[in-house]
Amino acid sequence: MTSRRVFLTGALAAPFVRRSAAKTGYSFAEIERMLERGDIRGRLSKDDLPTPALLLDLDAFEANVAKMARYLKERHRGFRPHGKTHKCSEIAKYLIRAGANGACAAKLSEAEVFARDGVSGILITTPVVGRHKIPRAVRLATRHPDTIFSVDNAANVHDLNDAAAAAKIQLNLAVDLWIGRRTGVPPGEPALGLARLIESLPNVRLAGIQAYSGPASHTVGFENRKRVSEEAMLQAVETRWLFEKHGIPCPLLSGGSTGTYNIDSEIEGVTELQPGSFIFMDLDYNRIGGRDGGEFRDFANSLTVLTTVISRPADDIAIVDGGLKAFSTDKPFVPVAKNLEGVTYSWAGDEHGRLDLSGPARSLKLGDRVEFIVPHCDPSVNLYDRIFCLRGERVETAWKITARGMSQ
Repeated sequence: MTSRRVFLTGALAAPFVRRSAAKTGYSFAEIERMLERGDIRGRLSKDDLPTPALLLDLDAFEANVAKMARYLKERHRGFRPHGKTHKCSEIAKYLIRAGANGACAAKLSEAEVFARDGVSGILITTPVVGRHKIPRAVRLATRHPDTIFSVDNAANVHDLNDAAAAAKIQLNLAVDLWIGRRTGVPPGEPALGLARLIESLPNVRLAGIQAYSGPASHTVGFENRKRVSEEAMLQAVETRWLFEKHGIPCPLLSGGSTGTYNIDSEIEGVTELQPGSFIFMDLDYNRIGGRDGGEFRDFANSLTVLTTVISRPADDIAIVDGGLKAFSTDKPFVPVAKNLEGVTYSWAGDEHGRLDLSGPARSLKLGDRVEFIVPHCDPSVNLYDRIFCLRGERVETAWKITARGMSQ
């Protein structure tokens, strides 16, 4: 059975692949050593990369980050971007340098990786439950006391308090609200009861409220999305004021998304947003619709997957080396070729994609590179070990997807 390394070596060495490595004379082994050392700036081009490859347009990425940071700063809102989108410690630290309060992590294992790599201000948005995870949570908080854990259950609060007491520390807890059909305690009185419990225990303290509405983030049509998000987030705001009314300080109300950044930031009482996909964007977000009624284009598509044409079985068919293992498959639509009109992609198995060239497409030759915008950025990123960061056609750096596969 051919190994991945042998396959990639063959792909790079094949004479029909057009790439700048032919000019530089780099072998595959030399390119691999460059990647291992991080010694690639100015030395590699896009065409040097083995495919499928996850690419980041740095100019678009930086513009996306600057726009979000500026927008929220002008509205006196903080932001704690969601690390589940990128799973990359370097990106999390870049966002903090741009003004973020820290990073959200979907899972404890993601948080552990981010913290290990120097990311501060981590909010874990999924409850940490059970004997396998609570000791890890305590260990993380011992080393990184500013970590915040989401809770929605009294028994879990007691378990966390007991574990923290044994370690002689205090844990920061955020009451997770059921406003998005995922996790959470119902807003209002049930949430108040949980906050009172936290306040009554010696080894946990209330950091605030975690309130994410997943349905709102992808509601199609701006006005519909505005209505859905406001209905959800106003429940969170009212719960925050309820805490305050009963003498329980609640300095943090964290929620929101890329799709609702310009909605939730206008709601008084929301202190910070948790957008994630804005740094990359994907076809799913493009489809939700912008304020002007067209596609959602507030942020540029900076993330793509680069593939190579490896077969031309017919005049109107090209096969690329990116299939089910190269793109997310959780959406009912397929990748779209970037800057290549008249090409339609369809799945052709784990390793292959089929391109229909019967439309007004240019002729693709064996070895040509085709770049695709991904259907859903989060699960697509999780398929790769690294993301190649380009300035134009040149590779500036490669960031490791350090929390890839961290779903525990």
